Amino acid sequence: QVQLVEAGGGSVQSGGSLRLSCAASGYTSSTKYMGWFRQAPGKEREGVAGIDRDGRTTYADSVKGRFTISQDNAKNTLYLQMNNLKPEDTAMYYCAAKRDPYAWLSARWYNYWGQGTQVTVSS
Repeated sequence: QVQLVEAGGGSVQSGGSLRLSCAASGYTSSTKYMGWFRQAPGKEREGVAGIDRDGRTTYADSVKGRFTISQDNAKNTLYLQMNNLKPEDTAMYYCAAKRDPYAWLSARWYNYWGQGTQVTVSS
């Protein structure tokens, strides 16, 4: 099993920045790909960014150029730097991990999930 714990959410004004973190523990060597997802009220969970063990990244079009996913393998920690935030970025943000290495941003393929951290962007 793998446990994921997110931190760093909060409330910011439009144009502001936040940095999310996700601490992983447990059988972390079993996970080959990690991602950030978000879910706004009444909407489906959507993939935001993903990264494999070698640092190759994938981003949703809506966040390209504004968000950066990174990882510190020695600390088993995943990050999401979010710049130029917009009100439409408001959502609960989740960290997730999966056992295969493929660059999917579809939630159905992920095996482990954190509890989420709320991000609210006001105009």
